Amino acid sequence: MPDASPAPSPASDVAHALLEGLVAAGVTDLVVSPGSRSQALALAAAELEQRGLVRLHVRIDERGAGFLAVGLARESGRPAAVITTSGTAVANLHPAVLEAHHSGVPLVVVTADRPEELQRVRANQTTVQPGIFAGAVRLEHDVAAPEGLVGETDAAQAIARDAVAASLGLDADGAFVPDPGPGPVHVNLAMREPLSGARTSDAAAPAGGGSAASVIAVAPHASAAVGPHGALIAHGPRTVVVAGAGAGPEAEQFARDGGWPLFAEVVSGAHFGPNLVVAYRELLRDVVFAGAIERVVVFGHPTLSREVPALVARDGVEAIVVAPSGIEWYNPGHGVDRFHRAVRVEPRRPGAEERAWVGRWVFTSRRMLEPAPSESYVPSAEPTPHDHDLDLAELDARRAYVQASVDAMREPVTRRSLVEAVWSATWPHDRLVFGASRLVRDADRAVAGRRVTVHANRGLSGIDGTVATALGVAIASQFPPPGVADEAADAPAHGTTRALIGDVTLLHDAGSLLAGSGERMPRLQVIVGNDGGGSIFDALEVAGTADPAAFDRVQFTPHAVDLAALARAYGWEYAHADTAGALDAALTATRPGPVLIEVPLAR
Repeated sequence: MPDASPAPSPASDVAHALLEGLVAAGVTDLVVSPGSRSQALALAAAELEQRGLVRLHVRIDERGAGFLAVGLARESGRPAAVITTSGTAVANLHPAVLEAHHSGVPLVVVTADRPEELQRVRANQTTVQPGIFAGAVRLEHDVAAPEGLVGETDAAQAIARDAVAASLGLDADGAFVPDPGPGPVHVNLAMREPLSGARTSDAAAPAGGGSAASVIAVAPHASAAVGPHGALIAHGPRTVVVAGAGAGPEAEQFARDGGWPLFAEVVSGAHFGPNLVVAYRELLRDVVFAGAIERVVVFGHPTLSREVPALVARDGVEAIVVAPSGIEWYNPGHGVDRFHRAVRVEPRRPGAEERAWVGRWVFTSRRMLEPAPSESYVPSAEPTPHDHDLDLAELDARRAYVQASVDAMREPVTRRSLVEAVWSATWPHDRLVFGASRLVRDADRAVAGRRVTVHANRGLSGIDGTVATALGVAIASQFPPPGVADEAADAPAHGTTRALIGDVTLLHDAGSLLAGSGERMPRLQVIVGNDGGGSIFDALEVAGTADPAAFDRVQFTPHAVDLAALARAYGWEYAHADTAGALDAALTATRPGPVLIEVPLAR
């Protein structure tokens, strides 16, 4: 009777050793896309899940897989690993790698490759994978095909440790290196047949030191931008503080310590506090307000306005940029005077002139955003059957108030009312993800200060993978990593994740609505403002002069996709919110899993 046991496979040995090394270094999430050449890696990942050591996420589209890993890492601060086969599968990771590079998100990319003898001979699914992410990775390992030699598994585990450290911006001694800082790494592993099989040796099990807590302890944080050892920023010049994407709450604290106005983008993590100036765009277009600025201090990556880069590049304004890490510095118009990794405010209380300076900005902004005073009657109490002596005019006023409230709930949703409703429904234990559409700019112009956790792929401001990123954020924020009980005090928040995106952004990443079979799905609301195309391009100057039919075809790209049918096809719940009342009901409904909420908007 023939032996049915699988043949030994050095590929399986090294695949297990590599992934176990990632786990030992603190990786808790593996994202796998299927493929033949990567089968040993995929099966090793499945075994690690069975042993309770990782969360495994299976995605058929590598682009979505990459952005799912980006979302997981954005929220958790831990590098997630994404595993693919060879050829175009690797190329499909490029958008996520670029976003991680420009945003400083830790990411480990593990790609299977053909061995040396199949290179440059037009072998199927073979291209030049080493260097494919050149300029965007912190570290690259090109590993020759395993041959079963002594030391191969030890070398694989050493590569895994190096990869995790480099993705976190750490050197060989564990010290943080601000240039380049956190970002993606690439491990390219050649595989020779048999592509998987019995393990010829027992690789070491993941060490206990690779807990999630140990990784978080060494992961860099934006707080490094403000500290006792940073460059001293003195009082005196009329200063404003700008917080772009990734700035974090430290930018708000810096502005408050200095007594300076805060221009915090809605995606900055600093869009709150007493010094917040929501209407900063309009005020920067005012010659009186903008002309009085003498100094600007920039945190993070501002991307949502033209006024901020114009201010930074303006003659006569001292521009200071603060970034705890990164290869490139924010420097529009090459007008920045100083760059610092960390700053601190001169330790004295703001004087009367500075208090007047910030008060003028904040007060004017609030007045500009206030709704027109309502003449509707607001009753002191609801009428009861015992109110026999009510004046008829009082009753009429109460009826008018109730009718006005009902009419308001029946009003169609506008872009401003949509962003305000989503912002108001989101609390500190929730998460909010913005897509790169008109809606994020509408929110930046309108929503009041609130300390909520906001994520957005603003590294390159692309619409790629937004649904996948939101899923990653939701999973990481709602489900504790392996080894951490749900009831643990330090477990992640158990709120709802909301993603506010446009219809084109949804359609670009519709495939990410499909999750792996049997995977636990988080509470996620994907709220889609549907105006039938890419209306963000209507703001382009050329829209006023181009042929309307041509412009619509190549820029607006109209569509008539049935989003309800799309949601059903992927097994998502669906809600249609065409009025303020319906939107409020959809946002506050309790659902255990994901839901797509369609909000029709006028172009």
